[in-house]
Amino acid sequence: MQFISTLSLLFIPLFILIVLVVATYKRIPTYDLFVEGGKEGLSMAVSLLPYLLGMLVSISIFKSSGALDAIVSVFQPVLALFKVPAEIVPLALTRPISGTAALAITADLLKTYGPDSFIGRLASTMQGSTDTTFYIITIYFGSVGIKKMGDALKVGLWSDLAGMVTAIIIVTIIFG
Repeated sequence: MQFISTLSLLFIPLFILIVLVVATYKRIPTYDLFVEGGKEGLSMAVSLLPYLLGMLVSISIFKSSGALDAIVSVFQPVLALFKVPAEIVPLALTRPISGTAALAITADLLKTYGPDSFIGRLASTMQGSTDTTFYIITIYFGSVGIKKMGDALKVGLWSDLAGMVTAIIIVTIIFG
């Protein structure tokens, strides 16, 4: 166990050292390439800011308006038929939009119900089996100028739904 811990601490510095040694051996201008990559990264970050700001404002409006609570109340009778806790709906709706907001909801569920509860296990499994589809499409597609993203959005949302349903089934089978 100690060996793995030590190895994990040394992995990144050793990797960087190996890259630098190989680059020096091949006479690659590493510092110049590093600076060029930094410039590209900075310009990419600046181009992402409007998309990120728009996404954060939209999420805030969605939560503050009470729309999230209204949607949960609509789904509650259907979820009761399948014995799915309604407390998980905000996570299911937020996860495709924002990873940070979904993580906050998961942390709140874990704090309220405990990590070993059915809801805690379901929230953790859903967090790991879905992705931030709207965030990915908005940020990455927007930053490179892709305008037609309908098919990618459909596939991403269907994948999120499949991940959520699978998480519910697996957690119910194992811990239900």
